[in-house]
Amino acid sequence: MKQRFSALQLLKLLLLLQPPLPRALREALCPEPCNCVPDGALRCPGPTAGLTRLSLAYLPVKVIPSQAFRGLNEVIKIEISQIDSLERIEANAFDNLLNLSEILIQNTKNLRYIEPGAFINLPRLKYLSICNTGIRKFPDVTKVFSSESNFILEICDNLHITTIPGNAFQGMNNESVTLKLYGNGFEEVQSHAFNGTTLTALELKENVHLEKMHNGAFRGATGPKTLDISSTKLQALPSYGLESIQRLIATSSYSLKKLPSRETFVNLLEATLTYPSHCCAFRNLPTKDYSSMLAESELSGWDYEYGFCLPKTPRCAPEPDAFNPCEDIMGYDFLRVLIWLINILAIMGNMTVLFVLLTSRYKLTVPRFLMCNLSFADFCMGLYLLLIASVDSQTKGQYYNHAIDWQTGSGCSTAGFFTVFASELSVYTLTVITLERWHTITYAIHLDQKLRLRHAILIMLGGWLFSSLIAMLPLVGVSNYMKVSICFPMDVETTLSQVYILTILILNVVAFFIICACYIKIYFAVRNPELMATNKDTKIAKKMAILIFTDFTCMAPISFFAISAALKVPLITVTNSKVLLVLFYPINSCANPFLYAIFTKTFQRDFFLLLSKFGCCKRRAELYRRKDFSAYTSNCKNGFTGSNKPSQSTLKLSTLHCQGTALLDKTCYTEC
Repeated sequence: MKQRFSALQLLKLLLLLQPPLPRALREALCPEPCNCVPDGALRCPGPTAGLTRLSLAYLPVKVIPSQAFRGLNEVIKIEISQIDSLERIEANAFDNLLNLSEILIQNTKNLRYIEPGAFINLPRLKYLSICNTGIRKFPDVTKVFSSESNFILEICDNLHITTIPGNAFQGMNNESVTLKLYGNGFEEVQSHAFNGTTLTALELKENVHLEKMHNGAFRGATGPKTLDISSTKLQALPSYGLESIQRLIATSSYSLKKLPSRETFVNLLEATLTYPSHCCAFRNLPTKDYSSMLAESELSGWDYEYGFCLPKTPRCAPEPDAFNPCEDIMGYDFLRVLIWLINILAIMGNMTVLFVLLTSRYKLTVPRFLMCNLSFADFCMGLYLLLIASVDSQTKGQYYNHAIDWQTGSGCSTAGFFTVFASELSVYTLTVITLERWHTITYAIHLDQKLRLRHAILIMLGGWLFSSLIAMLPLVGVSNYMKVSICFPMDVETTLSQVYILTILILNVVAFFIICACYIKIYFAVRNPELMATNKDTKIAKKMAILIFTDFTCMAPISFFAISAALKVPLITVTNSKVLLVLFYPINSCANPFLYAIFTKTFQRDFFLLLSKFGCCKRRAELYRRKDFSAYTSNCKNGFTGSNKPSQSTLKLSTLHCQGTALLDKTCYTEC
């Protein structure tokens, strides 16, 4: 106990013997001529001769009261920083400081409120900075009344300010002003926000919650010459007040997908944007008519050539790339007409085939079932072309303003899915139809090996699953549909994307060769080798040649150029590839319903029988009914019975002749 008491006495003695803090250190906490009351108010009365800079940091004060700096007429700069206890700045705190040119209020996170009228009558103020505070409301700077040119107002990193109100800067300065309003919590800029100012530059960058800028935000203002809205969520710029802009900066502004009319940017010299397509707006920007101005001047009779007199195209970045040139979806006017004709033909033709086949009174056979699948695939291709044509007509002349919404939105993804799904299902079904015809003719007398409907359903289910999977891969990151305006999966930046594209193209080429080989085999199977070439043989050959030619015309150009592009050796531009898209790519979708259905006698029979149900073409339908009945009774009378059964060779020859007749009629869904 005594030992503890003696230790306490020794500690007290040491404290008494400790020398006082140096005066300089004590003054650093509260510099002259200020009076810093802990948890109280800061007062720095004057006058103080020779004091031009006042730095207030790490002070224990809560309030900067009215007239806190009264009399400090020689002070040029006041800096308030790192005062965590500061909560409020009262009205008239900075009042009538006639020589004050800089005020910095920074890193005071507990500063909640700057009262209106805190900054009054500061005629020589050039720079006012309020950064990294906790204020909830935009500070009142309307009574500054500065007369200095190139005035700079910096309000940054104030995360609790959500609005720039109307007339927020009126009365602040009557000369040129630069507003650095970055990194705040702004969500909205109200109408007439910049009224009464002459703006040299306006920086709204890094206001990551800023979504709305009122259309009249610049009403009553002159300028700005430079506008920076980088890293904001602005979805649109005001259409009024952009005529003075010479430099526009909008990097990482991913929500800004549409710009105002390009005619509003008449003085623009430089633009740094987020999307390359927006630079297309400034390619043909209208410029002032300098020639008429010079014609009216005294220089009109001079022989001169000055570069500065020539209108200039604004510099813009990033530049449009090869995948997205400055053009509409349909680069040529004749393509715009053709795509409408082709998509209407594909949609109407395949809808007709589907309707007739599905409503026919005859049972659903394997060829009919396969034809239904082919028609549906080609119908989807028609829908893709219709979607592309519709968007092109809506965005004609202004596609640069719609490119981002279209290519990154659900519309392009839907169109891309349709075209890949339709293309692959069509190729798959054509291959199955050809193999089924070849199998039926080759094994005509082996009825037990005939393809049944249940087998065909399973085969086509596999085709649907395969086509759906191929079409969905770009939606989950294997290539993508947003690379080009026509929504093809043309992104081959990664190895996986290259493999994906090449796999599709190689499978299509293999399918084409299978189709060719089967048709050649079919031709030699139905041709009677014991007779000389007849007219029927020639017709069959011609029909097969048409089928192979349409497949080749559709697949060959697309596959050739697509494979070269997938290997990153493009041989054709995106603009020219649109010619392939319209003239070659949909050939099968248009031709298939005619070659495989509409031109055949069996389809025509079904078609007229269907029309007769609605009271049309009854006489023609009756002829088909009589013909069917006559054929049925003839088969019954002449059928093979009893001991008159045919030999195997006779049966096979008869069957092959029947299959040849079917091909002659261009049918792929009629059985003998």
